Amino acid sequence: MKDNKWKKLFFLLIGILAALFILLLILINIPAEEEEYVQDYIKTENYVPFKIQTDKQDLNQLINHYLEKEGLTGAIDYKVLLNEEVELYGLIPVFSQDIQLKLTFEPQVLENGDLVLQQKSISVGQLQLPVSYVLNFIAKNYTLPKGVSIHPSEERIYVSLQNMKLKSEVKIKMDTFDLKKDDIQFTLFVPINQ
Repeated sequence: MKDNKWKKLFFLLIGILAALFILLLILINIPAEEEEYVQDYIKTENYVPFKIQTDKQDLNQLINHYLEKEGLTGAIDYKVLLNEEVELYGLIPVFSQDIQLKLTFEPQVLENGDLVLQQKSISVGQLQLPVSYVLNFIAKNYTLPKGVSIHPSEERIYVSLQNMKLKSEVKIKMDTFDLKKDDIQFTLFVPINQ
């Protein structure tokens, strides 16, 4: 009689664990809420535009300094590198181990001067994880700058340069972002009526 009771409890425990595992898989695959893309243009009557041209090396330094200075790497460190494409390196904690993460993105400049980074490749240690899961994980666990939103179901990151908080209310509009030719041009709009 006692053996039968333990068998029932054992199978009940297995059933509960299976249900929790299925629930976890369902939650992982539910996409995050997505924001609408901002299509506003910077109103130039209150700003003086300055055209700026730079290269990947200088922009790499600026991006990672900004992430570090503003404390945007959070509890999980990550960094962004511009090579032939935009690369994001970070760590994903799995159980008691950190697994290396590398995502590459193809940048596209929108008409309003914002950037869309379309996910191109992914490397998470030796694991084969769905791109939407990894982007959803990044959106929930990494501290991102204001104006950067992740859209897991579309496998892209939207960088709303107009919504980024910069000192003195300066605005940015990306003009050219060609990493293969190392041609990066943008316009800074400095306010004149504050």
